[in-house]
Amino acid sequence: MSITTKTGDTGETGLLFSKRASKSDPRIVACGDVDELSAAIGLAKVHLKDSPFHSRLESIQNSLIALMGELATLPEDETKYRSSAFDKLTPAESQQLESWIDELESSGLTFKGWALPGGSVASAHLDFARTVCRRAERTVVGFLKTENNAPSNAVIYLNRLSDLLWLMARSVDHPPSSAQLA
Repeated sequence: MSITTKTGDTGETGLLFSKRASKSDPRIVACGDVDELSAAIGLAKVHLKDSPFHSRLESIQNSLIALMGELATLPEDETKYRSSAFDKLTPAESQQLESWIDELESSGLTFKGWALPGGSVASAHLDFARTVCRRAERTVVGFLKTENNAPSNAVIYLNRLSDLLWLMARSVDHPPSSAQLA
């Protein structure tokens, strides 16, 4: 099977359950921003292979795949999606981010004033991922408003994720003396 299907040549792309949407549809834009976020996290992950952050970033990327599945499901397919084998983004993922945030905040990490991205390659990638995360969050919020949906786990997750990425970047550049992150 070829990656080139030519089904997008008319400006449409596939959603879950064999549905189609315009590539400019707010749903697809939100999926694209989350996909870009996963790629940005992948760049940071490459520079953190020997860090406990590596496995955490990979876990986050898996959660983002679940989020994209949620975004790529039309309202009429929601029941089908919920009963499918696809991974779902749940409050547990946001709670995991909160526990990692708490761990970093309680590890003795200190900072003063504005943080300038670029203290190291790894922290620069984490800061870049944070800015992509904030854009993805804005896009998802905008999309949910067009769909008249209440804020979902997605918004909470992305909000916590941007905080975590900021803390990770600071930790990479200024490791706390007591940091034994597992």
